[in-house]
Amino acid sequence: MAIETDTGAVPIDTRTIQKLRIRLLPFLFLLYVVAFLDRINIGFAALTMNNELAITSQQFGLIAGIFFIGYVLFEVPSNLLLHRIGARIWIARILLSWGLVAMLTGFVQSVPQFYVVRFLLGAAEAGFFPGIVLYLTYWFRQREQAHAIALFMTALPVASILGAPVSGVILDHAHWLGVSSWRWLLILEGLPAISCAVLTYFLLPDRPADARFLTQNEKEWITTELRREELQKLQSHHMSAAQALMNRRVWLLGLTALAWDIGLYWMSFWMPQMLRSLSSLYSNTLVGFLVVIPQLVGLVGMVLVSRSSDRRLERRFHTAIPAIVGGTALLLLTMTRSSIASIALLSLMAAGIYSFIAPFFTIPSEFLSGYSAASGIALINSVANIGAFVGPYAIGTITGKTRSLSGGMAFGGVSLLVSATLALLLPRKA
Repeated sequence: MAIETDTGAVPIDTRTIQKLRIRLLPFLFLLYVVAFLDRINIGFAALTMNNELAITSQQFGLIAGIFFIGYVLFEVPSNLLLHRIGARIWIARILLSWGLVAMLTGFVQSVPQFYVVRFLLGAAEAGFFPGIVLYLTYWFRQREQAHAIALFMTALPVASILGAPVSGVILDHAHWLGVSSWRWLLILEGLPAISCAVLTYFLLPDRPADARFLTQNEKEWITTELRREELQKLQSHHMSAAQALMNRRVWLLGLTALAWDIGLYWMSFWMPQMLRSLSSLYSNTLVGFLVVIPQLVGLVGMVLVSRSSDRRLERRFHTAIPAIVGGTALLLLTMTRSSIASIALLSLMAAGIYSFIAPFFTIPSEFLSGYSAASGIALINSVANIGAFVGPYAIGTITGKTRSLSGGMAFGGVSLLVSATLALLLPRKA
């Protein structure tokens, strides 16, 4: 039975969780929109940048993917430092450093310079996503985590919904001071991260005890609930940070995410080029608006699947089935040149890829806590981002050798089906 207090008729659990969702998730959502936009805007810049700098498909794949080498190398130490120092200071540091490097990307003059700056961008952003996933475990119980993660990660489709049209317009119209429009795209879209760093330092509380928006009773209630769940995990799954790095289930989760990331970053980096290839009459602005359609469908699917997963407290099938849907749609996409059919399949693919996220990233917190959660979640994301490096590079190589986008699509589709298979091998319960 829900506990009630004399502050009103609304039960304290309902009231507290509602406050957490309203006060934390919109801000974290904003931060991830900025992060993902700076990570993927290279896909739009490629529409004009590749010709200007004579970048081949293979080189573009490496430019897109080398970001994740820097990301992987620094992810685990970054998450451990966040757990030790606190989210407010560490996330603000991440935002400031990646905003500066993102703007620097607009000044590169050659492909080798691009490799260096993209590597530095990955190093600067390392730890942001797993850090936020870890941060959410400080505030939400197991039964609310998938939905909380989904609401935070709706930033992925929204970054494209907002960023794609803006990017297309910048490419077609921003030619100020004799500087190429793709350079303005990268410079302008790096500015918000610096502003958000300042906001994070002043607005983001580290733990419930620091939350001014909660009453003392609410702080005590959520702290007690989270401590109770942590004690349950410690009694049945006690492990250190080092043990988490050697845990077989952690590595299986990492490999599952690795295969999924290949599909995600095909969508992020190659969807604009794929849509542009459908007709020579499509302008950059129109391509930007067409990208919005699959992202909107993916956004809806993501929220619905996360609610279903939380309601049933089931993660494995809610992870595997979306990956099957996304992989199948991407494979079918290789068989059509129809604009309508392509957009329909891209929408189905986006729904599958995005719906995978929330149930999957709820699984680690079922058996990890404290420093083991910090290291385990970071390792999972580090292994996943190996796929985010290998995938774009392999897709770029396949596209360059076949002179067609279909081979890369097929590679991404098969990878999603492999991810679904690995998800089904996960234990039914933690």
